[in-house]
Amino acid sequence: MNGETGALPFLPYGRQAIDEADIAAVAAVLRGDWLTQGPAVAAFERALAGRVGAGAAVACANGTAALRLAYAALGIGPGDAVVVPSNTFLATASAARHAGAEVAFADVDPATGLMGAEHAEAAVARARACGWRVRAMAPVHYAGQTAPMAELGALARAQGLAVVEDACHAVGSVDCDPSGGMDVPVVEVPVGACRDSALTVFSFHPVKTIAAGEGGAVTGNDPALMARVRRLCNHGMLRAGPDGLADFADPAAARDGDGAANPWYYEMHEPGFNHRLSDIHAALALSQLGRLDAFVARRRRLMELYADRLARLAPLVEPALAVPWCRPAWHLCAVAIDFAAAGRSRARVMAALRARGVGSQVHYIPVHRQPYWQSRYGALPLPGADRHYARALSLPLYPSMLDEDVDRVVSALETALG
Repeated sequence: MNGETGALPFLPYGRQAIDEADIAAVAAVLRGDWLTQGPAVAAFERALAGRVGAGAAVACANGTAALRLAYAALGIGPGDAVVVPSNTFLATASAARHAGAEVAFADVDPATGLMGAEHAEAAVARARACGWRVRAMAPVHYAGQTAPMAELGALARAQGLAVVEDACHAVGSVDCDPSGGMDVPVVEVPVGACRDSALTVFSFHPVKTIAAGEGGAVTGNDPALMARVRRLCNHGMLRAGPDGLADFADPAAARDGDGAANPWYYEMHEPGFNHRLSDIHAALALSQLGRLDAFVARRRRLMELYADRLARLAPLVEPALAVPWCRPAWHLCAVAIDFAAAGRSRARVMAALRARGVGSQVHYIPVHRQPYWQSRYGALPLPGADRHYARALSLPLYPSMLDEDVDRVVSALETALG
């Protein structure tokens, strides 16, 4: 309960939805033998790969760890550059920089917050004019809507770039392929299937579509690439296995005098990370994955209600512009507000919402504006990202919200805007 709103609960912009089955799944791990590096992690990886249609999945500590693993597995390093849209969380760019790469910031569509092929192509051209070796791009599926992957994939192939999909907002979203024409059914491809990318990364933070407490994953289809992701996730260790002896630099040390594999033996061919996910987190994520369809359906229903209720606040408030190439599992209810026309600052509006028991957030401050990046690259003209940021406000969206909560949020917003 919230003291400012009497009997009405506070509505944060996002939160987890935990039930008794989730609690039982975690309790079962706590009562078992494995708290980490056990069977729950492997079970979640198999279930996630099957759900998104990928060849394999590697679970890890969080979405940032997933990005670091993806860049490292692709060999991104000093002298390279990665194209990153400026409308994203800090991690998409920071993970590339941690790998030693430069970041070529791309503009976005101010109405959707998404990087298009034209934005990526312009960023590639700017980077190459600086003498950078552009190796990859990391399109971000903002708020649950996918970037135009067919176009970005075609551009990447033409430019010789690897693609890492930052799908931290988009577990449960699907791309819709209309290429067959009017008389052919639309083909839906789950985000994470890596149809137009080398790797996809996910986050399972509590405000995301499914929660692990903290957690992330990398999915992909190339067995060798995914094997490298897995090694890097665990210190770069290559362990003995039924088919692994031939990969050791010192195969003699991997066997005993009778030629049998030494079960303790391991080698490190390159430094990795300790980015492992625990069985405790994996058990929660696996339980939540079983309710993914229900979570997605509820988020879509709430967004339909928002679109209907917000219509009365037009043109001051515009709901998220739906793109035609995907069916999103909405992570954010990110609306665009003309604060200047309303005569209210964004901070004042957010404070007025909070006073009425409604939380809100801003996604995102364009990353190219951050002091670190400005000191490195100077001021970049990315008007789309700046325009999106100037009007952005995220309203409450999570599966346990009631229909009447949407009415309450919109009424509070109407009052806050005067």
